[in-house]
Amino acid sequence: MFNLKGSIVALVTPMDLDGKINWEGLKELIEWHISSGTSGIVIVGTTGESATLDVAEHVQIIERAVDISNGRIKIIAGTGANSTKEAIYLTNSAKSAGSDACLLVTPYYNKPTQEGLFQHYMLIADEVDIPQILYNVPSRTGCDLMNETVLRLSDHDNIIGLKDATGNMERSAELLEILDTSQNQDFHLYSGDDPTSTQFMINGGSGTISVTANIVPKMISDIYSLVSCGKNDEAVKLDKKLSNLNKILFIESNPIPIKWMLNRIGRITEGIRLPLVSFDSKYHQDAEDILKDINLLN
Repeated sequence: MFNLKGSIVALVTPMDLDGKINWEGLKELIEWHISSGTSGIVIVGTTGESATLDVAEHVQIIERAVDISNGRIKIIAGTGANSTKEAIYLTNSAKSAGSDACLLVTPYYNKPTQEGLFQHYMLIADEVDIPQILYNVPSRTGCDLMNETVLRLSDHDNIIGLKDATGNMERSAELLEILDTSQNQDFHLYSGDDPTSTQFMINGGSGTISVTANIVPKMISDIYSLVSCGKNDEAVKLDKKLSNLNKILFIESNPIPIKWMLNRIGRITEGIRLPLVSFDSKYHQDAEDILKDINLLN
């Protein structure tokens, strides 16, 4: 049974200026998260620029992450795709590579109906025997996986959770309540919205799949630890220290700001792939001030 709780980082993919994957940088990031108390790593998710990686690169990064981690941290592979056939291929590849689970974003642009989403996810779960986490981020995909569809899908043994990046706390609380009353304790809800993730966990969520954890892994891990111990006031206090960081990380399309900030503190090289470009210089001073406020820059 897959039972992962806590801070799960939606890891960036380090790249050189020419867009080539920086393999040594990937290794260093994974080692940093292991030593910082991160519970799990989502590799080649949307923050990992999966949309601009070809299939061979996508699979190779998963294989490298599994090899580097060597069982020391859970590896969740991003394997969602517009095409159900491609999603099945990527999910099978992730299983073969030794991933612990997969994260599957809803198909984007083609905008399937709820029945289409249900059949899409059911077929993947039927075809590939690996724990699978649904991923709903309608602001980026133009496709919204409704609670009713999530509940239908939660009956499948291989569908074990949802990353909810809607930021709609009323909606997530409703789903948490239904799952609790139905005694479906094996289905996990993870926040995918950093500004609301602490309250999401206080409400009963299993953890957070976080962009912010890329740059402050220990702080996000500490917030979850405080919530899990019932120290909610302390968790909220720590979360407030990250409010400006959470805002600037989404002032341009993710992962533009987080990659720039990681480069600024010396954690990764500068590259990002077109059509994404480097963080607009008009935000640099504000970003540096925020890094100084949280003691990541002198």
